[in-house]
Amino acid sequence: MAKIKIFNNDTNRMETYYRNENEAMPYNTNRTLLVREFRGSSNSNTLWTTKRAMQSWNSTRYLYGAPIPVGFAFKRPWEGGHGNQSQHYAGVAFDVGQRLSNSERNRLWNTANNSRCVDICRTAKFNPYLGAL
Repeated sequence: MAKIKIFNNDTNRMETYYRNENEAMPYNTNRTLLVREFRGSSNSNTLWTTKRAMQSWNSTRYLYGAPIPVGFAFKRPWEGGHGNQSQHYAGVAFDVGQRLSNSERNRLWNTANNSRCVDICRTAKFNPYLGAL
């Protein structure tokens, strides 16, 4: 069972939830993101994210209209990731689309980019607002 800490951007407070691996993440709509998908290969018993990140996931998934494969959304820096290519902030940047075809990945990218619900992570420059709406 995972302990999940979520920063609620509306109340400015941390919330704590306990979920099994096959349960949906808090604030997730229609079970489109399970705890095991969010966790990925992290060994942490405590996971964290923000309500805003989960709402962005819900909106993007709805607009895309199809399942979005998630490699991981939570990894602490010492647990790896893309090595020298990029490092994601734990819990607010989702590694998605790795199993999609190029055309599906392009459609997902265009959906996310046009939605203005998320910020597309680019390694070319630092964005201090990553994960913000």
